[in-house]
Amino acid sequence: MGAVLAAAVLGLTACGGGGDAAAPAAQSKGGTPIVVASFNFTDSLILAELYANALEAKGYPITRKLNLGSRELIYPALKSGELQFVPEYQGAAITTGFGKEAAKDAAGEHEQLKKLFEPDGVGLLDYSPAEDKNTYIVKADLAKEKGLAKISDLSKVDNVIVAGGPECEKRLPCFKGFTDVYKLKATFQTVQEAGPRVEQLRSGKVTVIPVDSVSPLVGDPQFVALEDDLAIVPTENVVPAVNKKVLDERGADFAAAVNAVSKALDTVQLRELNKRVDSDGEKPGDVAKDWLKEKSLI
Repeated sequence: MGAVLAAAVLGLTACGGGGDAAAPAAQSKGGTPIVVASFNFTDSLILAELYANALEAKGYPITRKLNLGSRELIYPALKSGELQFVPEYQGAAITTGFGKEAAKDAAGEHEQLKKLFEPDGVGLLDYSPAEDKNTYIVKADLAKEKGLAKISDLSKVDNVIVAGGPECEKRLPCFKGFTDVYKLKATFQTVQEAGPRVEQLRSGKVTVIPVDSVSPLVGDPQFVALEDDLAIVPTENVVPAVNKKVLDERGADFAAAVNAVSKALDTVQLRELNKRVDSDGEKPGDVAKDWLKEKSLI
């Protein structure tokens, strides 16, 4: 089954590959193009473009396989080596990728995830200060009416409906945490795409939805982000997960180029890049190049 999924991943249409254009400069680095992948949401696309563009600027050949889907789809291909570089989120990788309880701090998660990936031939580079985690929002008028500030406050609401992607229903940092940890009497509604989820929240058809903490909706006065007072969502620092063969072949210069990007990025900057794509309609590759130039990384 894993091989079928991996084949399906690589058969999907990628959002452009920069390997050909960079090939003449890249030959000195040796080897075949490094396959950089992303999940199917905005900041994952941006992160993949940040790392891909930084590496191309250093002469590494890159093939992009972006906007592919969830971990359930990507992990088999990452573990097989068909995908070789994925910007990950430490806590989510541990809890949803491996079904383990995550450590309570970024450094602890990094060591834990490194050990979990090791048998599959996948290594980690440095984690970034930038973090993106599930954040749960409700309409501001409902929050005011019911006095909602924390997820546990949803016990004051009759008929709580949580809307999310299909994977949310079974995940502890998502709906499963609402029922198993918060002990809320809630129902789940599958709404695959983020846009329709927001519209259902606006219309009052659902009570609460997960959004990325770097989403422009966090801080929007129309909504209230609920405190995760029982900590179902772990720390989610960005970390590059890279095929160990690639790490060994490319060496210290490759690692340094990737780590420089991770070190320079923080959550506020990632939220701003997200806004430029989601709200302003810019392309992930364009905002990535702008930021890298601003930071003198390309």
